[in-house]
Amino acid sequence: MSDEGQGEAAAPDEARESMEFDVLVVGAGPAGLAAAIRLKQLRPEATVCVVEKGSEVGAHILSGAVLEPRALDELIPDWRDDPPALATPAGDDRFMYLTATRAVRLPTPKPMDNHGNYIVSLGNVCRWLAARAEALGVEIYPGFAASATLIEEGRVRGVVAGVMGIQRDGTKGPAYQPGMELRATYTLFAEGCRGSLSGKLMQRFDLRQGVAPQTYALGIKELWEIPKDRHMPGLVWHSVGWPLASDTYGGSWLYMLGENLVSIGFVVGLDYPNPWLSPFEEFQRFKTHPEVRKMLEGGKRIAYGARALNEGGLQAIPKLTFPGGALVGDCAGFLNVPKIKGTHTSMKSGMVAAEAVAQALAADAPPPVLDAYEAMIRDSWVWSELSEVRNIRPAFAKLGFWGAMGYSALDSYVLRGRAPWTFTHHQDHETLKPAASAPKIDYPKPDGVLTFDRLSSVFLSNANHEEDQPSHLVLKDPGRWQGVNWTQFASPESRYCPAAVYEAVGEAAGNGDGAMRLVINAQNCVHCKTCDIKDPTQNIDWRAPEGGGGPTYIGGM
Repeated sequence: MSDEGQGEAAAPDEARESMEFDVLVVGAGPAGLAAAIRLKQLRPEATVCVVEKGSEVGAHILSGAVLEPRALDELIPDWRDDPPALATPAGDDRFMYLTATRAVRLPTPKPMDNHGNYIVSLGNVCRWLAARAEALGVEIYPGFAASATLIEEGRVRGVVAGVMGIQRDGTKGPAYQPGMELRATYTLFAEGCRGSLSGKLMQRFDLRQGVAPQTYALGIKELWEIPKDRHMPGLVWHSVGWPLASDTYGGSWLYMLGENLVSIGFVVGLDYPNPWLSPFEEFQRFKTHPEVRKMLEGGKRIAYGARALNEGGLQAIPKLTFPGGALVGDCAGFLNVPKIKGTHTSMKSGMVAAEAVAQALAADAPPPVLDAYEAMIRDSWVWSELSEVRNIRPAFAKLGFWGAMGYSALDSYVLRGRAPWTFTHHQDHETLKPAASAPKIDYPKPDGVLTFDRLSSVFLSNANHEEDQPSHLVLKDPGRWQGVNWTQFASPESRYCPAAVYEAVGEAAGNGDGAMRLVINAQNCVHCKTCDIKDPTQNIDWRAPEGGGGPTYIGGM
């Protein structure tokens, strides 16, 4: 037997309790819960377990979110009779181009038509799905981080989860628990974007061979309560342009849901070139735009969070299967970037995987590899939907902002997604310019009313980690940071991290030379994974902390 994964799993020869299931799902997000529900619908006798590293289902779920109900309609056709809390029908679509002082309304792009969609709290949707899964007999274990993958004779057999009590120095503390072996005939990995175990599986089974590199964005979000006389339930507002430079992909959302809630967020493509850029500060600056300010005026910020997003599209989806399991949802990269939606596609991928598993379990000898899943997902509406928009996001990297805007219109309305070519991507960590050759960006100080600092924001995320556990953020080669990150790029991690985890300290902090060191405040981490993606030499390794750690997003997130 071998333990392969990240985190402090017990040694292979250490005694651990074991539980057996037909199917194990790692991650209680939309994809994982949809897979569990669909499987129990098809095979009620199957034993299904879902493990979730968040303190509760939905604790780590962060999204806009406008939900396209296509997959939900297939999974639970009568869901509107008892919908998730805060599900608000989408109404007025507005797509804006911003300058520093003006907002120009543009025609709403075809993929962003939200007629028939719902503004939701995705955390509430996951809690709602979890209740339905449990009613069908699914066992769900929140606060149970999967820290290692069990691989025996080249086949995934499950995971190790629930390791607790490892102290900062790596020794076993008085409350040490070696975790449990959760074993299954098939294990579905639904960890979300940049999953730690799924990333290792891609390497172990060479799942990314022949596909484009994955590219990412960082989404930062706040939840506001605003006066009811300013609230327009169902408003879906997006913008591009200011404050981002034309060489940086990104934009905003602002969704009004419930009676007085506003979900406001900002997305920055992590292929940006300027190491002085701070996505968090760009978001704060965005809120000072006159059109945005007037929508938030008189309101109060009540929650904050951040999360990386897959933006590679169809051409970056890896091989989905390996002996003993499969990848579903955002860990595989099913986000439809032009739509700014991935919940429906992620759920459908989980449902298709469940259908393939149900077929396999019905066989006299279940096959080791779920080949049917690959074939079925390619025949589904998920594949055709992503194929139609596959060139739009990479066009921004190839053609710049205005060139890509023109190409997107051509692709959507003339070519209708049937272009005979497919653009590919570059790796986000390769795009930074040296700090000396990039313009510095002067960000205004926060006012504490409309704009805020990172530490007060992290407080609203309810982020928490046991202080005595090992840091889950590790420099693979600590000696590399000074010569590369500091000398060449002026510590970009201290700016791209939206949670003030990384801090360059030393006498030379103001002039770019001399002895410096990096302080890692891992307790602040909101699990966005940006550092694991954007570090110039891929020197930062994000590892799963103890279960229950990280943010605990409130119901409206």
